[in-house]
Amino acid sequence: MNILWFIPTHGDGRYLGTSEGARAVSLEYMQQIAQAADNLGYSGVLLPTGRSCEDAWVVASALIPATRRLRFLVAIRPGIVSPTAAARTAATFDRLSGGRLLINVVTGGDPAEANADGCFLSHDERYQITDEFLDVWRRVMAGEVVDYEGKHVRVQGAKLLYPPIQQPHPPLYFGGSSPAAHDLAAKHVDLYLTWGEPPAAVREKLEDIKRRAAAHGRTVRFGIRLHVIVRDTTSAAWDAANDLIRYLDDSAIAAAQSAFARFDSEGQRRMSQLHSGRRETLEVSPNLWAGVGLVRGGAGTALVGDAATVAARLREYAELGIDTFILSGYPHLEEAYRAAELLFPLLPVELGPPRAQTNLTGPFGELMANDIKPSSARR
Repeated sequence: MNILWFIPTHGDGRYLGTSEGARAVSLEYMQQIAQAADNLGYSGVLLPTGRSCEDAWVVASALIPATRRLRFLVAIRPGIVSPTAAARTAATFDRLSGGRLLINVVTGGDPAEANADGCFLSHDERYQITDEFLDVWRRVMAGEVVDYEGKHVRVQGAKLLYPPIQQPHPPLYFGGSSPAAHDLAAKHVDLYLTWGEPPAAVREKLEDIKRRAAAHGRTVRFGIRLHVIVRDTTSAAWDAANDLIRYLDDSAIAAAQSAFARFDSEGQRRMSQLHSGRRETLEVSPNLWAGVGLVRGGAGTALVGDAATVAARLREYAELGIDTFILSGYPHLEEAYRAAELLFPLLPVELGPPRAQTNLTGPFGELMANDIKPSSARR
């Protein structure tokens, strides 16, 4: 399993929908999370995109020197930036980071936000421009000189003078649930991401994309984006889930759901449909809890339970063909440690080369009575 964590550039905290226990975004805090993820063995981090977030490219660039192996999943936005400008940015980042860039292709699901950025295209038109954008972007990144005239994208003599380290280009990640999105994934991307829907729904999406990719003579890898609330016991995990939304009232939920209703994202519609804005129906599949989606857009589900249970649920998704898991939890610094410490020993996670131990106490924890090594609670 390839497991990534999340950098909360839109803010963090102990509770959803309140300033109680909230944490402001700062470079120092994001560095703490990135360094924790790097040291714990996560293979990368996702940085969100949109007007509610700090700019992902600027943040990721600032985190390069603070990390060693960590990879950065950063968005390109067709319809907002040109494919050649995006290629130069990506190639520069890939070189300066030593080949640690992953690309998240984001078409956008909020028409109001798109309009504010100067993009006045419909849902399907955004996928059309993304298709043309990636035609040009991929060819330029591979070293071609490109002349291209599409419906939305036109370039003459487009080229990239300084190539990326990863050839022919950094891996392309992408998520979307509409037929247009599935077509795009089948044609262009390396890894298709789904949000955390029940396994049967995920299986149906993945099988559809496999069929469409085969028609292009391609194969696509798969990933999933989930929150995790994992504790030593199942009851403690459910207590933590309920505590996360303890300050949410009906008016806050209604306001958030009203805002999501304007989105033309099929994925967001499917997320909202899981709970329909009601607290009473939040466990939508065994241990899959939709409480996060009451007020958070995008990924709105969490796996809740003790470590063995959550690990088993992750393996169920892996059995569907998913090899990449992008996880998160509130607050993101502490939960990066908790998820790694509880889940990694139970999963086939590639952790990279072990770190050299510089202190005898390192492998054991704090020595007792000055010279007694503590033993593991797990036998």
